[in-house]
Amino acid sequence: MNIKMVLNTVGKILIALGGLMLLPVAVSLIYGEKCVYAFIAAIGISLVLGYALTVLVKPRNTNMYAKEGFAIVTVSWIILSLIGALPFFLSGEVPNYIDAVFETVSGFTTTGASILKDVEALSRGLIFWRSFTHWIGGMGVLVFVMAISPTATDRSLHIMRAEMPGPIVGKLVPKAKETAKILYIIYIVLTLVEVVFLLCGGLSLFDSAVLSFGTAGTGGFSMKASGIAKYSSYVQWVITAFMLIFGVNFNLYFLILIKRFKMAITSSELWVYLCIVLASITLIAANISKEVGYSVSDSIRYSAFQVSSIVTTTGYATADFNLWPTFSKAILVLLMFIGGCAGSTAGGFKVSRVIMLFKSVKKEFGKLLHPRSVSTVKFEGKTLEDNTISGVTNYLAIYMICILLLFVGLSLNGLDFETNATAAITCFNNVGPGLSLVGPFGGFSCFNSFSKVLLSFAMLLGRLEIFPVLLFFTPATWVRTK
Repeated sequence: MNIKMVLNTVGKILIALGGLMLLPVAVSLIYGEKCVYAFIAAIGISLVLGYALTVLVKPRNTNMYAKEGFAIVTVSWIILSLIGALPFFLSGEVPNYIDAVFETVSGFTTTGASILKDVEALSRGLIFWRSFTHWIGGMGVLVFVMAISPTATDRSLHIMRAEMPGPIVGKLVPKAKETAKILYIIYIVLTLVEVVFLLCGGLSLFDSAVLSFGTAGTGGFSMKASGIAKYSSYVQWVITAFMLIFGVNFNLYFLILIKRFKMAITSSELWVYLCIVLASITLIAANISKEVGYSVSDSIRYSAFQVSSIVTTTGYATADFNLWPTFSKAILVLLMFIGGCAGSTAGGFKVSRVIMLFKSVKKEFGKLLHPRSVSTVKFEGKTLEDNTISGVTNYLAIYMICILLLFVGLSLNGLDFETNATAAITCFNNVGPGLSLVGPFGGFSCFNSFSKVLLSFAMLLGRLEIFPVLLFFTPATWVRTK
């Protein structure tokens, strides 16, 4: 392990964090809020630590391999969360530091789970920062640093592979740095387009930006206790559409940009994703229309919004689905597991992995019926290697074990089964709301400090897709290299 290289890169991340915090400082100054001093203190700490690591820690060897990439990502996300929590804590608006860390981890990991009972009491600067952490974490702050850093090299692809969600991460163009730039340009443009649409719906620039950050990062922090329920139908439909857009693999948008429309439109992951969404909307709309008594139009709107929110792991809500029939809630819980597409800002297991698993199972059934036959598993027109398929099945096994262990740990808190089970599922999959006490209009303040730390770790584990965090805590990873 090239420890100096890891620390030096983490230093650059901290400097970038200090720069990004200038935006909520500007918001706080505009509204004349005292929390500006908390932001300035946090920026000072971030810049001092960042400067010390980049200037005082000079690696002799700048080569970066997979284990350095995993270590950089894990260390960076932990430190980002600890320092990013300081404005909440130092301002006194979230007086418990563990609560502040939970809120910040939830923000950066785009989970959207909250311990705040009265969101609207927060300063505007903190509301902005809270949702801006979604936008930063959605595409990945390390990918952002790669895009702007003059020293980024193709070795930095190891960082992208550790930070970007999905079973396969590659370069859109020959250079990893250019890939990072393209991803962020698409991300920024789509965010700005959503802001414009929301402005057309009569929202202020502040509201439009905050809601767009939560949508783009598929995070779901709302600036109102009622979530999105009190906004107009137009705003709800705009957010519904953009949640689905940000749940799509960004590679497809790049293919559209370079006019490879056929490759984009024939993506099997895209079509399976859309079929899952449409089928879920239809089933839930029919169920709540019959059982709850909503009108047909309201049933479709509520169902479309909530399905889009849960499958993309955004977590916004327009209705209390805690009160919906068991059938509808069961579909939503299933969607929490599936998640969005690989290469998107969404969390969950990912549609691509679901497809690979089904095709792998189909292949095994074929072998049982025709032992002498030779078959392969294909995905997006390419034959998958055995190690890719085994990687997906291994990921599923570890994924389920992590959720079960998390559920057992949360059970020590003494809350009901439904609360603990869905809290484990929703935090690990970076969804946000669960059922019972952690429903869409509930919160995570009911958990004790131990459970909040456990859930914070689970959010990081889920966002980084397990392996970078587990490898970080493996002794063999830290064998020093010259």
